[in-house]
Amino acid sequence: MPRSAIINVMVQAATKAGRSLSRDFGEVQNLQVSLKGPGDFVSQADKRAEEIIHTELSRSRPDYSFLMEESGAITGSDSQHRFIVDPLDGTTNFLHGIPIFAVSIALERQGQIVAGVIYNPAMDELYTAERGGGAFLNDRRLRVGARRKLADCVIGTGVPHLGRGHHGNFLIELRHVMGEVAGIRRLGSAALDLAYVAAGRLDGFWETGLSPWDMAAGILMIREAGGFVSDAEGGTDMLEQGSIVAGNEIIQKTLLQTIRKPLPRAN
Repeated sequence: MPRSAIINVMVQAATKAGRSLSRDFGEVQNLQVSLKGPGDFVSQADKRAEEIIHTELSRSRPDYSFLMEESGAITGSDSQHRFIVDPLDGTTNFLHGIPIFAVSIALERQGQIVAGVIYNPAMDELYTAERGGGAFLNDRRLRVGARRKLADCVIGTGVPHLGRGHHGNFLIELRHVMGEVAGIRRLGSAALDLAYVAAGRLDGFWETGLSPWDMAAGILMIREAGGFVSDAEGGTDMLEQGSIVAGNEIIQKTLLQTIRKPLPRAN
């Protein structure tokens, strides 16, 4: 299916940044054995990728605003359009030589996400979506999974770690979900988790404590693949609330109800 001009621009930026990350990924695996470790190197890889994306997008759309993980907000003369960029989602995976990480770019127009690109350079998987135009993986049309019962589903999530999130609340949610599903997966990249829901690889996903750049492109990806998303309260303020629950119409609703169940009282 032919891509629009803006999707082509975003794909070019994502793939060029992805090539840079792929080169750095090979180097970071070598750095695992060094005493210094790869932490500083990965930080530079992240920044390099973001600079590439900003340069490529600005060349084509010089007036657009940006919200980027490393550089924060950059206000352009066109306040109606904003690129939301995560140059390396899955940094910890990247740091440890695990090939599950992605570049994520979304375009927001007047507060609505209208285009999204998620690219995993290690697997050469390119996810694209445009509002009203469907979602695709390497030009193959995507649809969310059709399972209707949680008991048949594999559900993705993000586990809060050192210094992040409310561990106690997550354990309560996990307790509710793990007793209802066929499996739970924690991939380490929210952008790819959401892309996997769009592709039907995961039947649903939930996480809190996210940033807009973690999920902006993935939200559109799921919607264009026929899925549903909400924040953890059942509303539509995912980017503001920093939480998301996703799946097909039935699984998204059931998963939301499951994570919000109160714990049974002890006798």
